Amino acid sequence: MKQEKAGLWLLAGIIVLLILWQLGAFLFGSSLILPGPLPVIEKFGSLFGNPKFLTSLGFSFLRVIGGMLISVPLGLVFGIASGLDNRAGAFLKPLFSIISATPVMSVILICFLILGSEKTPVFTAFLMVFPVMAANTIEGIHQVDPKLKELFIVYRMNPKETLRYLYIPSIMPFMLGGLKSSLSLCWKVVVAAEVLVQPLRSIGTGMQQAKAQLETPELFAWTLATVLAAALTQFMLGLVIKRKKP
Repeated sequence: MKQEKAGLWLLAGIIVLLILWQLGAFLFGSSLILPGPLPVIEKFGSLFGNPKFLTSLGFSFLRVIGGMLISVPLGLVFGIASGLDNRAGAFLKPLFSIISATPVMSVILICFLILGSEKTPVFTAFLMVFPVMAANTIEGIHQVDPKLKELFIVYRMNPKETLRYLYIPSIMPFMLGGLKSSLSLCWKVVVAAEVLVQPLRSIGTGMQQAKAQLETPELFAWTLATVLAAALTQFMLGLVIKRKKP
C-alpha cells in the first residue's frame, strides 16, 4: 500500500474513533462520566502549558527508558544462555514462568513494599519486559537453520564467531519485534505502577489526583498524553530500526 493511501486510511480511522467517542459522550450526557473529545483536547492544551505536567511527563519517560535499558540487555543475555544451553534453559525456566504468571498488580504492590514509590515503576517495567525479550531471543535462536549450524561446525568456527555471524543475525528480527511491542507494554506498566504508588512527579499521580477531584476531562487528558507519548516513542524507535536495517 502506498504511503499516501496508508495515511488516508490512518486519518479515516482516527476520525471514526473521534466520532464514536463523541457519540458515546452524547449518549451518557455527562462530562463527569464520559467527556467528549473537545473538552479533553482543551484540557490537554491547558495542561501542556503547565510546567508540572511537562515535568511529570519527563519523569515518566525516564522511568520507561530506565525499564527498557535494564530489561533489554538482560533479556538478551539470559535468552542467549537459555537458547544455546539446555541446562541453562531448564535452570531459568522456573524464573521466567513465575515472572510471566505473576499478576502485574501483585508485582507492583510487592515492589512498593520493598523499593518504595520512586523505584517501583522502573523495576515493575523490568519484570514485565524482561521475559518478553528473553522469550523472543530464545525463539530467534531456535529458528536458526540446522544446515547453517552444521556448516559452522564443519568450518570449525569458534563460539565467538558462531555467535556473531550465525546467532546474532537470526536473533535480530525477533529482538526488534520484541523491542517494539515491549515499549508500549513498558508505558502501560510504568503508568499503572505510578497510579498505584504515586511517585512525586509522574503521569500516574496526575491521573490519580484528577480522579480524586472528579476532574474527568483532566483524567482523559493525562491518558491522552500517555497515548501520545507512547506513540511518539514507538515512532522514533521505528525510525531508528529502519535506519539500522541494511
